[in-house]
Amino acid sequence: MYKTFCFIALLWIGIHSVSAQDTSKRQQELEAQRIRLKNEIKQINQLLFTNTKSRKNALDEAEDLQVKLSVRVELIKVTNEQVNILTRRINLNQRNIGNQRKELELLKEDYAMMIQKSYASKSLKNRLMFLFSSESFLQAYKRIQYLKQYASYRRKQGLAISEKTQLLQQLNQTLIDEKGKKIALIKENRAVQEQLAEEQKQQESLIKSLKRKERTLAAQILKKQQKRKEIDREINRLIREAIAASNKAAGKKGSKIFELTPEAKLIAANFSANKGRLPWPLEKGIVIQKFGRQPHPVVKTTTIQSNGVTLATAPSTQVRAIFEGEVMSVVLIKGSNPSVLIRHGNFISVYKNLGKLYVKKGDKVNAKQAIGEVFTNEQTGKTELQFSIFNNVKALNPKGWIYQM
Repeated sequence: MYKTFCFIALLWIGIHSVSAQDTSKRQQELEAQRIRLKNEIKQINQLLFTNTKSRKNALDEAEDLQVKLSVRVELIKVTNEQVNILTRRINLNQRNIGNQRKELELLKEDYAMMIQKSYASKSLKNRLMFLFSSESFLQAYKRIQYLKQYASYRRKQGLAISEKTQLLQQLNQTLIDEKGKKIALIKENRAVQEQLAEEQKQQESLIKSLKRKERTLAAQILKKQQKRKEIDREINRLIREAIAASNKAAGKKGSKIFELTPEAKLIAANFSANKGRLPWPLEKGIVIQKFGRQPHPVVKTTTIQSNGVTLATAPSTQVRAIFEGEVMSVVLIKGSNPSVLIRHGNFISVYKNLGKLYVKKGDKVNAKQAIGEVFTNEQTGKTELQFSIFNNVKALNPKGWIYQM
């Protein structure tokens, strides 16, 4: 029974130790995420809301506000989870403190009884009488061992009380620290919620003014989408042409994917191995439009399709290649700004809406090499890069490839 009890106790301690480690790890992840979101809000304010010279229309302003609102909502969600974890840890610490105090009281009571008993027989005369009254040498020896063990047990009890007291002090300090963190997080979250409510009112006011011209706005969004589709079709055509040329050179026809040389295979393998760790195409930027099919952030009745992500950045920001490769094409379409396609084996990174070009078709580029400069719209004050990644002709979500996107 004793062995069974010890096994159950050790199992319980092990489970709770693992649970505490998981909780601590999750709390660290959430704190890192909270800091990133706060920095993102700062960038949004700097990139989208500080240019007083820009002449934003109501739709642009509502779109920009939606970007900030979505990050604020995520920040509130993360902070709430942090507060909930701290609440659970505080409750657990309070239970632990209660249990430790009970154990300390029992130790002290036991120790007090030992002191009382030992005081009654503490004199040398009493101990000698205890030994000399033995009926045999063996009994005397056992009594000597008993006295030694009793003295040793007293010392251990004294140490146990000291250690238990220190543990209680540590638990109390941890509890105070965690309560302080919780209060600070709640205060910060309340301020974020107030800002969110204010910005939601602002956005609601803008949307209300836009409702009257919803059809016109839908037509404007559709026109912008058609322009993007035209560029996407051209990019798709160029990728297919490059695949056909690559396969023809390798003596293979009809294949819809790149036939790779040994060198191109190595580049593609390295590109794939760096999934989730590839650098941003901009030194500083924020995602203002995500990948895939999605409702328009303001005019919900309109659906938009994006083969990549749209990044807002500061004026005169340089665009960087995300990996080593070769400039496959430079796309120039009337009424649109240039786009650059860089091939990395059977992967292609695409950089659209450039104001300046630093490279041309056939140039070899390295990771983080500047290939151009993002175009800034003088009317709206916006500086936006549209960025995509393809595997052969399939568009991939850059979020899964770029570090912490």
